[in-house]
Amino acid sequence: MEVLARLIAENPVVIFSKSTCCMSHTVKALIFSFGANPAVIEIDKMPNGHQIERALIQLGCHPSVPAVFIGQQFIGGADKVIGLNIQNKLAQLLLNAKAIFIWASYLVTMIVVPSCENHIHEAV
Repeated sequence: MEVLARLIAENPVVIFSKSTCCMSHTVKALIFSFGANPAVIEIDKMPNGHQIERALIQLGCHPSVPAVFIGQQFIGGADKVIGLNIQNKLAQLLLNAKAIFIWASYLVTMIVVPSCENHIHEAV
């Protein structure tokens, strides 16, 4: 379908989604958490949504949503995208597609400060 090809060619990240799909929501939140601004296509809100869904299935998207394209390549659905994130490969795909421009993983150290309440002494 020409609409799919154009959207995928014009955007570094495209997510085909349904507004009622919890896995679509999870994938969108994950991609947004990297600072990317994907093109999100909610196919259940589009008049030609059924045609788009059929085209996604023909491209090999099973289930049809979420379907994630990064750098004009079909990546997969929620399981694939989450798996890439667990393997620390998702950020590099986003960088290569120029969907994000910098990414660094930081080690966050929490410092626990004892409560002052334990050290209050009454003046005599």
